[in-house]
Parts: sequence; C-alpha cells; structure tokens
Amino acid sequence: MVGTEPGVEVDAFDGLLVDYARQRGAQTIVRGRRAVADFEYELQLALTNRRLAPQLDTIFLMTDQSNLYVGSSLVKEVARLGGDVGAFVPDPVRRALMVKFGPAARGAALPG
Repeated sequence: MVGTEPGVEVDAFDGLLVDYARQRGAQTIVRGRRAVADFEYELQLALTNRRLAPQLDTIFLMTDQSNLYVGSSLVKEVARLGGDVGAFVPDPVRRALMVKFGPAARGAALPG
C-alpha cells in the first residue's frame, strides 16, 4: 500500500469491491464521476453493491467543470507522447507518469 498525501491511501485489490470494503472495515464507498454516461454505469454498480452488502453506502462526487472531459486514457496518452499533463492531474500523479513513461520526448527534465 502506498500513499501520496496525508490521510490518503492508495491500494490495489482483486475480487469484489464489497469484499474488499468489508475486509478494510469500510462503511462508505466514494466514487468520482465526470459525466452523465459515467453515472448510469456507476448507478448499476452501486445498486449491485447494495444488494451484496446492504451496510455499505456509495457516495458520488462530481468533478469540477474543468475536468469534465479529461479521462485517464487521454492523460496517459499525452504523458506517453511527452506532453505536459500538469494541467490535468495533481503533481504526485504527474511525477508518477513521468517515471512510468520516461522523460518527455521533447527533452524535459524529470521533475523532483
């Protein structure tokens, strides 16, 4: 498990989210949404999770308008091609992408 900010944990798991939440003692699942199309799919997941684990609540947080149409695939593609993704992601994510994809194709130095 790794964390990049105080009070924030980033973890990976295999299996059902409800099983992982139970294992961690979670009571609430927080999901971020960008667009209405995302919400429809997420609503299906939330309702299924509620059937599987009625004690878990799901909360949806909507993005800021500036991030409405920015997806992870687009950000990764820009980073892979050496573009600056600083306007789309927090600095720890930007640094991680630069480590993953190497220094920018235009010769930018790896940020500290």
